[in-house]
Amino acid sequence: MPLSKSIMNRLSAVGPALVVVAGLGLAGCSQEKVEVKDTVRPVKVVEIAKANDTRELSYSGSVRARTEMNLGFRINGKITERLVDIGQRVKPGDVLARIDPADYDLSVNSAEASLEAAERQVETTGLARRRAEQLFAKNFASKSQLEQATLSYDQAVATRNSARSTLDQAKNQVLYTDLKSDRNGIVTAVTADVGQVVGSGTPVVTVAVDGEKEVLIAVPEMDIAQFKPGKEVKAGFWSDDALTLDGKVREVAGSADQQSRTFAVRVSLPNDPRVLLGMTANIEASAANNRPQSVSIPLSALAQKDGQQIVWTVDRNGETVHARPVKVAEFTADGVRVAEGLKPGDVVVAAGTQFMAENLKVKLTGDAVQQSASADDDGNAAKRLR
Repeated sequence: MPLSKSIMNRLSAVGPALVVVAGLGLAGCSQEKVEVKDTVRPVKVVEIAKANDTRELSYSGSVRARTEMNLGFRINGKITERLVDIGQRVKPGDVLARIDPADYDLSVNSAEASLEAAERQVETTGLARRRAEQLFAKNFASKSQLEQATLSYDQAVATRNSARSTLDQAKNQVLYTDLKSDRNGIVTAVTADVGQVVGSGTPVVTVAVDGEKEVLIAVPEMDIAQFKPGKEVKAGFWSDDALTLDGKVREVAGSADQQSRTFAVRVSLPNDPRVLLGMTANIEASAANNRPQSVSIPLSALAQKDGQQIVWTVDRNGETVHARPVKVAEFTADGVRVAEGLKPGDVVVAAGTQFMAENLKVKLTGDAVQQSASADDDGNAAKRLR
């Protein structure tokens, strides 16, 4: 049906306006798309620091003398005197303790009597031998009689010599009733006291010999390979933070302790009057870092994509983000340890991962940098991105 002239006129008047409105609408949509496409989002990031090639080992121990004497009596007996106390200095010849010598004095008397009898027997058999020699010379005695007299004399001499040795031993036993020090040192322990019956060799007094000091530490089997005789270490002391000495590993135990499963390591110290026996020392040593390295990142940096754990890394050149799969080693109180997927120098988005998309433009600002990301067990300071 043909349109009326008035309607045609109205359409002619409205047409340009519709075209303008449509054009503005299209321009608005195009502008909105451009703004979305060119959005640059500021992000907070961490940079993975370089892993250390070495790690520090630290073990505590006590200062002790290189040589400690556990002194005990060479005979059995009951202790009647203890003449030293812990901490007392001693010198060679000082009597430390005594045991009852009564029985050993009686042994000396008995040995002296036996020796006297043996001496008389030697004299008697000596006279008989000389008489047999004279009779044999005059053919009044046979050769067998002379030989018998000579044999009796020789046996008497042997018995006398044995009795003399027995007497010397008995006298030594009396001397052994005094426990004496044979070195300069300081008493560090007393393990037996007056009235106690001890056997020969039982430790009674321990003396730390003057001279070189050392630190005894216990090292677990996972680190014992890092300690070899001659290895240089540092020794610090709890009593004085400013006191640090250069030490050297002197001895490493060949087997582990049955209970603690640790190895005893002795570290020699230079002579320093400030170091006293019994002080607590801290031994520090450097070791090659052969353990697998893990990277610590904040928990907020971990995301998921298609059921896989990822992080968003930042391309420095294009300033865009990209998803990267990672393998999580463990969750800790400070964040997440990543075993695989990250390397030193990688820049990881630390917060706002839910707003990230592949190739999204981001802006790195100085105040958007996370505090730290470690590439080893000890942790490293954050690197600020400019």
